[in-house]
Amino acid sequence: MNQSQPIGTETNFLSTITSWPFWKDFLFIAIGICMASIGLKGFLLPNGFFDGGAMGMSLLLELLTPVNLSVLIVLVNIPFILLGARQFSISFAIKSSLAIFGLALMVHYIEVPTITADKLLIAVFGGFFLGSGIGFSIRGGAVIDGTEVLAISVSRKSSLTVGDFITVFNIFLFIIAAIFVTLETAMYSMLTYFSASKTVDFFINGVEEYLGVMIMSPQNEEIKSMISYDLGRGVTVLKSDGGYGEKANLLPDRKVLFCVITRLEVTRLLTAIEKIDPKAFVIQYPIKDTKGGMIKKRPMH
Repeated sequence: MNQSQPIGTETNFLSTITSWPFWKDFLFIAIGICMASIGLKGFLLPNGFFDGGAMGMSLLLELLTPVNLSVLIVLVNIPFILLGARQFSISFAIKSSLAIFGLALMVHYIEVPTITADKLLIAVFGGFFLGSGIGFSIRGGAVIDGTEVLAISVSRKSSLTVGDFITVFNIFLFIIAAIFVTLETAMYSMLTYFSASKTVDFFINGVEEYLGVMIMSPQNEEIKSMISYDLGRGVTVLKSDGGYGEKANLLPDRKVLFCVITRLEVTRLLTAIEKIDPKAFVIQYPIKDTKGGMIKKRPMH
């Protein structure tokens, strides 16, 4: 027996590559590559449109240079992959490399018939398919557009947020497009970027976006019971002190209820609260993500 490799290491490797999460990630990445390829070959490329981010940069360079798009996709994303290996993990870099290389091969070899000649439909649905591809790839733990990797790195070293950096990056990209291509193409491409970014948000956050809800009511015990038993959700009771006007100092030790639900459940919750206390004060605000507790998993997790 070869003693150079521990048995435990070999077992862990085999269990990893034969597990469902491992293959689920690659399934998402494969679907993402196919969706992005349809968006590029069926909508954007035949009409000279482009997107934002690293993909937009590749498409713009393809219009301005004789270099093939499949080559540009790989070359533009190499710095982002290397940065991702440093910022995140080697596995992330490997998955992203395979995803980007797979997309380059699909763009180079597959042929997709032009679906429509309407520029508005091209911009919207081209962005939808491209955004779907990026979203599925992110769900699989990889990227086919490395701009967010750079944005995260910059945000850690400056006062810019990830969203601020991506916005500034794309503003410069579309200004260059307006100068070197046409203003009309740049405007349609901005619509493509908007469609793609909203689609990516949908795939990352899902339909069941989380909402934090704070409820202030004299009937807090009844509302708490309703949330726990009728909705099947966890609820936290916070002690507070406050009031309004003449009652500002007359409401000590109030209880505030806090719970996290999905957007699909918010109407049901508000209706139930209305039946218990029509004057209850309810605050809602979005939550990016949650872990543990009584929250059910999002789709595609």
